[in-house]
Amino acid sequence: MEAFTAFVVGWLLCQGRHTVSGGLMAARSFGLWPRHHAGFYRLLSQARWSVDELGGVLFRLLLPRLPQEIDAAVDDTLCHRSGPQLFGGGMHHDAARSTYGGAAGRQVFFAFGHNWVVLSVWVPYPWNPAKGLAVPILFRLYRSKKRCPVSDYRKRTELAAEMVDILLALLPEGRTLNLSGDREYGCTTLLSRVGDRVRFTGALPLNAALYDPVIARRSGRGRPRTKGPRLATPQAMAKAKNAPWRKVSVPMYGRDVEVLLLTFVATWSSVTGVRPLRVVITRDPSGRLADRAFFSTQAKDSARDVLMRYARRWSLEVTFAAAKQRLGLEEPRNGWWRRAHGQRRPFQKTGPESKGNRGRKAAERTVPLIFVTYGIVLAWYLAHGQPAKDVARARHARPWDTEKKEPSYADMLAALRRELWTARISAEAPRKAASAKFRFLLPVLSSAA
Repeated sequence: MEAFTAFVVGWLLCQGRHTVSGGLMAARSFGLWPRHHAGFYRLLSQARWSVDELGGVLFRLLLPRLPQEIDAAVDDTLCHRSGPQLFGGGMHHDAARSTYGGAAGRQVFFAFGHNWVVLSVWVPYPWNPAKGLAVPILFRLYRSKKRCPVSDYRKRTELAAEMVDILLALLPEGRTLNLSGDREYGCTTLLSRVGDRVRFTGALPLNAALYDPVIARRSGRGRPRTKGPRLATPQAMAKAKNAPWRKVSVPMYGRDVEVLLLTFVATWSSVTGVRPLRVVITRDPSGRLADRAFFSTQAKDSARDVLMRYARRWSLEVTFAAAKQRLGLEEPRNGWWRRAHGQRRPFQKTGPESKGNRGRKAAERTVPLIFVTYGIVLAWYLAHGQPAKDVARARHARPWDTEKKEPSYADMLAALRRELWTARISAEAPRKAASAKFRFLLPVLSSAA
């Protein structure tokens, strides 16, 4: 527990590059971990603790803040890394650099690093329940087929299904789970495993083979039909001249968005079998964005609910960006190899993990621990934060930001850092005048560090 506290506090207070040694120095400046530095590293490489159990603790901490119907999202993110001594590293699709249209056309880029499959829960803000933040609670490191033994390889969708099972086991009785994911996770591997226990909302391919859920009664011999007549594809329905488009306003991404939509009930036999789906086809009234299609495994859902739940998935992308920019998610090295002084680096063999499982625990624990630290910041702020004061402080520092009305994650992190340093300084500075001066100087010193 002492090492965990030192890691979290050190990581929160670390300025500059977030490495394990940087977190250790920040923790020591705060008066934590006076022991040998090797013990700090052993928290990641040798200590006996479970990433899933740690995520369960964070989930139970956030559970009082969650609604009756819990919204969860699953997605994967690339953490850029380098070096041949990195366990689990490989070439993965770089979505941030890849393009899917425009003047240059479709361009796909790959980068070396770790690919993490993350399952998060959406926590609404008390000051604005329509908005919220995705907090990662379960994590799996995806290893590419080329750099992984055959016995250890599992697809991203299989890893996602495993984490959904764990989350369902954590749910108290009476709570339900709404899961959203992009097109990769709206597949048979995940949906057939979770079944009716989860309401899934995802993206639907425009060329999906859909069928009418109404099956005509048949007399005679032979196997009964399992699906109705074939329907037109969502793309063909959208291009039809007599398509009954309906204009609605849907609260998405923090504002009301006007969209044209078509909605109907159908079955997608190749993925969900005979289960009826609510299908929603959207069109941008301005014509700037391409048509898209979405589905929900609950046919009784309204089109607005389907779009709102899928839009909440974007908060996980915001979490990925904040964790990388504010908490240095990609910066720990996690390398295991050192050469003796004066020697050259030995030749690195190609293929799956030439050094076996060396460095595996550190690689599989560092990123989840940073994500849990991310969630701890939100949990603390929901219990002790002062949104109005933090917004006023931010607008005073940036008077040109006249549209700011709610605290961002950066404001929450800054508030917790101020609280930590104030408590540290107050413990050693008994005079109130000195404490007041330090409170005034903390934001300046923090930004200058």
